[in-house]
Amino acid sequence: MPSSALARSRKPRRGTELVCEKVFRPLAHPLVLLFARLRVAPPLVVVLAGFAGLAGAVELGRGSLLAAALLVQLKTLLDNADGQLARLTGRTSAFGRYLDSEVDLLVNVALFVALAWTTERPTVALAGFLALTSVLSLNFNAERLSRAAGAAPEAEGAATSVLRRIYGFVYAPQDRLAESLVARRPVLTSPIAVSLLANLGMSTQLAAFGLLIALGHPIAFAWLALAEVAVIALALLPRRAPRRQEEIA
Repeated sequence: MPSSALARSRKPRRGTELVCEKVFRPLAHPLVLLFARLRVAPPLVVVLAGFAGLAGAVELGRGSLLAAALLVQLKTLLDNADGQLARLTGRTSAFGRYLDSEVDLLVNVALFVALAWTTERPTVALAGFLALTSVLSLNFNAERLSRAAGAAPEAEGAATSVLRRIYGFVYAPQDRLAESLVARRPVLTSPIAVSLLANLGMSTQLAAFGLLIALGHPIAFAWLALAEVAVIALALLPRRAPRRQEEIA
């Protein structure tokens, strides 16, 4: 039954990204069932998602905002489909996870380069990219560190080993920074924090980006990402203990 297939394809995660769970996962599921019937390999869906995202960046750079917005949402749809397909068909792999993370980063770089080009505001675009990357990294690591133990290491071939090295080069500094922040602020791994951060995940971010592109204000997404960082930073500021009445008197 489709409903049981949808349940089997759900990713076990602490914290629910509502936009992903309520919008993109259900929309992607018919595609997942079709891909499963056609025996499409999950990494191929990752590549298709990457092409959709890069095409969206090209259209954004050309000023074709509606086309860019639609392609960004198509990328998000396929991005939700690849993981569902892997879990439904029992074809999850380290190769697919590394590829997915690296394609996501490549698409984000392309989108912000296009944003800088089309708006002629490279500084704001760069700041927005760094802010978005930081939020996504904190989201991922807070959820990862909230679990008692990680997954057992998998055997890997040559291609997976290459992707793992690329992943380590690109993401290791972000992961170390997030781990350091979590060590100072353990509250980030609490159920409430993990749930809140989950709703700043990739699907939600690209849904917001696509909407702002369609509305003709793509640069607003860079400011939105910066605002997210500011809100998180304010929430993590140490609270001063209230002064006693006798100290005030």
